[in-house]
Amino acid sequence: MLKKNNFFKSVLIDLGLVLLAALLFAASFPNLLIEHGIPFFAWFAYIPILIVIHKYGLLSCMGWGAIYGFAAYGLFNYWLGAFHPLAGTIVYSIYLVYHIVVFLLLKAADLFYKKRAYLVQWLIWLAYEYLSTQGFLGYSYGVTGYSQWQIIPLIQIASVTGVWGVSALVTFPSFWLSAIFQKDSVKKREDTENKDRKKKDAKETSLHPRSSPPLNEILIRIKSGDKIPAFIWAAALIAALVFGFISMKDFSSYPKAQIALIQQNTDPWEATKASTNYLINQAYRKDLSVLLRLSDEALASSPKPQLVVWPETAFIPRIYWQVNYRDDQNTWLLVRDLLEYLASKDIPFLIGNDDGRMDPSRNPDANEYFRIDYNAAMFYENGVNTQTYRKLHLVPFTEHFPYEKQLPWVHKALKDADTHFWEKGDEYTVFQGPGFKFSSPICFEDTFGYLSRIFVQNGADIIVNISNDAWSNSLPAQNQHLSMAVFRSVENHRSMVRSTASGQTCAVDPNGRVIAEAAPFAETWLNVAVPVAAQTTIYTRYGDYLGVFFLAAALTFLLLGVLWYIIGKRKGAVNEYAEKDINRR
Repeated sequence: MLKKNNFFKSVLIDLGLVLLAALLFAASFPNLLIEHGIPFFAWFAYIPILIVIHKYGLLSCMGWGAIYGFAAYGLFNYWLGAFHPLAGTIVYSIYLVYHIVVFLLLKAADLFYKKRAYLVQWLIWLAYEYLSTQGFLGYSYGVTGYSQWQIIPLIQIASVTGVWGVSALVTFPSFWLSAIFQKDSVKKREDTENKDRKKKDAKETSLHPRSSPPLNEILIRIKSGDKIPAFIWAAALIAALVFGFISMKDFSSYPKAQIALIQQNTDPWEATKASTNYLINQAYRKDLSVLLRLSDEALASSPKPQLVVWPETAFIPRIYWQVNYRDDQNTWLLVRDLLEYLASKDIPFLIGNDDGRMDPSRNPDANEYFRIDYNAAMFYENGVNTQTYRKLHLVPFTEHFPYEKQLPWVHKALKDADTHFWEKGDEYTVFQGPGFKFSSPICFEDTFGYLSRIFVQNGADIIVNISNDAWSNSLPAQNQHLSMAVFRSVENHRSMVRSTASGQTCAVDPNGRVIAEAAPFAETWLNVAVPVAAQTTIYTRYGDYLGVFFLAAALTFLLLGVLWYIIGKRKGAVNEYAEKDINRR
């Protein structure tokens, strides 16, 4: 009975450690209690789970991984349910599965490498973070480096390494310290066993050293071989900070782009939930009146803007569709009013809109007028759409699902939940703006480094993000989005401006510093001057090479570990057979 109680007590303690790790992870980023998060927590957030992994076998670690993955992302991305009825369930389940695999691999490294296992585990974690941003399921929320978004000197190394260099520095202390604690725990257990043997056999007294106090023991362990990786990390951290302070620039003498950013403080898609077409159209008209009023206020400010930017899908009625097909008179009249307004202005506008087109090859349904929809940014000059960018990286499941034939039941569930699918664009558009060139990643796209990098390679002087996070009704969600966006400025040494439906509408300089920000959840505008910088960084040139390196290194060490484990087992079997053979003789 006592053993059973001890078992349950041990499991409860370990459950507490896993949940503590999930809490530290979520608290490192913007959250409900701390607006911008507590970046310090990220430097130690993984110690509890690594301690638990060290104690258990492979199957148990997979279970702990499931608990951690679901809890960590349930706390961190609690707001996802507001985006789509299935969004939270899908993301939490995906990360539950991811962490089952990751915990399994972390335990495998613990088994394969008796010395310096933590270095392999560290590589595995960095490889996981990189892989989690790739492919159809790519999702950048939760990459550890993004938690440091307000530590401006530190994040300057992103211009060389991308966010992966920041993640490497921030995660290392968790893996190193957990290894030190684990060795101390093992040593204390060995000392206990030695004491037991000492009582049984007085002759072995001289063979068993006295146990040292925990702090002294930890210091001894550090001195005995783990100091070299720690010194390398410390040197890398100091070098990163020195680089950060040296590389930050004063942009006061740089040429400026004057841009007006509109924030209408509505989720434009709410209008589609009205009960009749008339009420829907009235809601659209109300939203348009707010956008026009805010734009006029911004244009009347000084200095005069060179460009006015509206958020993602700020205007819902399909402009191109109504101009060419006019399938609804009231909607067409609304589009006409917008175009007349734009034609009356001598300043270009960038407008988020649903770019509907007829394309029977992609939509053979005549009842839908063969229409396909692109989430688009449209550039209007004197009321004429001169350039269009169509979103390239769509949100998985809720904007795009390419596996309808393979998984028809998933596709049907998404459609039944009122999912609005978009078609993917195919061009990295660079807009020829008034005195500067810019590209416009749409919403989720500014969370991925590769997109802004290609835009800059193609000639963009400024990154102009248009977003709609109003659906979340969550300041942490909006700040989490911003925490990733600032890295795009640092990585490519480019200014970024963000026009959002409800926040965070802001301007970011090439150092990654937010230099102007509108109040969230307010009808407002910003007229900002941002420096036009044109430096080519190592990241712009070579991209996510460090993430690829971490992936290759982790796979190499795991494969070597498997080989050494198999060879060791065979040697053990041979030695055991030889010993039995000798005994028989």
